[in-house]
Amino acid sequence: MSATIALQLAFWTPLTGALLIAFNGRHPAVRETLTLSTAILLFASLASLAPAVFDGAHPGLMMAEPLPGLSLQLTVEPLGLLFALLASLLWIVTSVYSVGYMRARQETNLTRFYTCFALSLWAAMGMALAGNLLTLFVFYELLTLSTYPLVTHSGSEQARRSGRLYLGLLLAPSVGFLLFAIIWTWQLAGTLDFVEGGSLRGTASPALLGILFALYAFGISKTALMPLHRWLPAAMVAPTPVSALLHAVAVVKGGVFFLLKVTLYVFGIDLVAELQVTQWLLYVAAATILLASLVALRKDNLKARLAYSTISQLGYIVLGTFLATSSGIIGGTLHMVMHAFGKITLFFCAGAILLATQKTAVSQMHGLGRNMPFTMSAFLIGSLSIIGLPPAGGVWSKWFLMLGTLEAGQQALLAVLMASSLLSALYLLSVPLRGFFYPPPADMAAAGIREAPPACLLAIGLTTLGCVGLFFYADALYAIALLLTPGGGHG
Repeated sequence: MSATIALQLAFWTPLTGALLIAFNGRHPAVRETLTLSTAILLFASLASLAPAVFDGAHPGLMMAEPLPGLSLQLTVEPLGLLFALLASLLWIVTSVYSVGYMRARQETNLTRFYTCFALSLWAAMGMALAGNLLTLFVFYELLTLSTYPLVTHSGSEQARRSGRLYLGLLLAPSVGFLLFAIIWTWQLAGTLDFVEGGSLRGTASPALLGILFALYAFGISKTALMPLHRWLPAAMVAPTPVSALLHAVAVVKGGVFFLLKVTLYVFGIDLVAELQVTQWLLYVAAATILLASLVALRKDNLKARLAYSTISQLGYIVLGTFLATSSGIIGGTLHMVMHAFGKITLFFCAGAILLATQKTAVSQMHGLGRNMPFTMSAFLIGSLSIIGLPPAGGVWSKWFLMLGTLEAGQQALLAVLMASSLLSALYLLSVPLRGFFYPPPADMAAAGIREAPPACLLAIGLTTLGCVGLFFYADALYAIALLLTPGGGHG
């Protein structure tokens, strides 16, 4: 298969799958088979691109040119392909989980659910494969719009209210700040193409470029930097499969991916390191990491606790990006993957607990490990990855992030990372500790609680193995991340 055909297949497969799912709504088995087969075909087409792209090739595809010099185009480079492979691989696993979860919950409007799920992954693929800022912005907005029906899936008043907050906090900054920043970039650089080493160096004074970089930092609100973070906890009203994939992988990782692309290919890390505003943005990222950790520690609702944990962990990636050092970029890139596997495991476990017990509060999980040992053990391993402890992959990304703080001479930020990891241990490990070591309430034994459906357990098992596998086989990810650093490879 040629690179061009594989690229076209990767881009159009989720959209085609969404249309086929929509037209087969009366046949649940066909709809679910289409969901899973679309996910597998997408991943296979992306995987076929990997050898050439990671060896230096950048296959591209022009889609349209709405204005002279402004085009919608696709280009595959290492960072984008890594994001695309991550989202598509975990879409396969989440499709399996969704079948077990949504059937067990007897959810309605499943055709709309699976159709929007596929559309969301199409938007994520458009972001990952975007060849310039215009294409990236278009699919960034499409990702927001296509996930809105998933956030409001239940149709309740709470879901509609959360959906309005979700749209407002994602669309307003992207139109008010991000779109303005992109137009300003076009005016300064004369291009929206991604350029190795950055396209903006020497185009304006450091003060103006600092303002422009700040507009990007806050305009890309999917990074959930405080105070533009409340959309993410609001989105937890969505069904667990949505929380798991879209709000642990595609949406939030789409935000940090956008920021990494801008840092690497619009500004360049050398320029970012020179800007005075970068120091203040580092403080914002550090404050987000610590404050979100403290809020997570106080949340009794498990999904809310995981949501604020995600805000904190996204701050790690943003901080690594703002450090503008080789180790910071490597650490941020690795954490994009490590956190995805760890957090999707935790969300899967939270959904399994809800299915089996109808419990959502951490304080209600005493003794649950005796009835659900598989789920609680998986929660423990996912937690270790988020905390940054072996034998889970998160240890490597946090190691490089800490090295990045030392490279940048930011010892205070090293202390922030260490303090946040300790807080993570407190708010995450309390769940399996309650489950395994606290006595169960009297009504639990009589309730006959069992593990979640087999499809859910299979998905939990696969992502848990991923957390452990990334500890032992992180070399390939490191080699990809190294390509993104100056002098590290093809860029």
